[in-house]
Amino acid sequence: MFAKHSSEGYTEIIEGIRIKTLCYNDSVLMSEFLLEKGAILPEHSHPNIQTGYLIRGSIRLYINDIARELVPGDSWCIQKDLKHRAEILEDSVAIEVFSPMREDYLKYVYDFDIVNDSKEE
Repeated sequence: MFAKHSSEGYTEIIEGIRIKTLCYNDSVLMSEFLLEKGAILPEHSHPNIQTGYLIRGSIRLYINDIARELVPGDSWCIQKDLKHRAEILEDSVAIEVFSPMREDYLKYVYDFDIVNDSKEE
């Protein structure tokens, strides 16, 4: 699957936190997050491994109460079922990948332009 970039299709899930699911399959899902300075992602956990990469901005990420201030180029990996939360220190953009794919994030798929379905026949 190839998906064309679009600046449209973001959904606010928490005040100051917008998401767009970019692409996915049965095993993995990738989303882009637009994060506004001052937004708070409350503590939560889920049964998915979560990896991320900060493209722009600055966030403070807590994983099991261990805090790190992240800047562009930094990345993280959160094992399944670990509690985590975040404070957005400045307007930021992050890409996150979840495995297995998060079915609850399928509702954030934008009607992107499928260039080619790479599934073997």
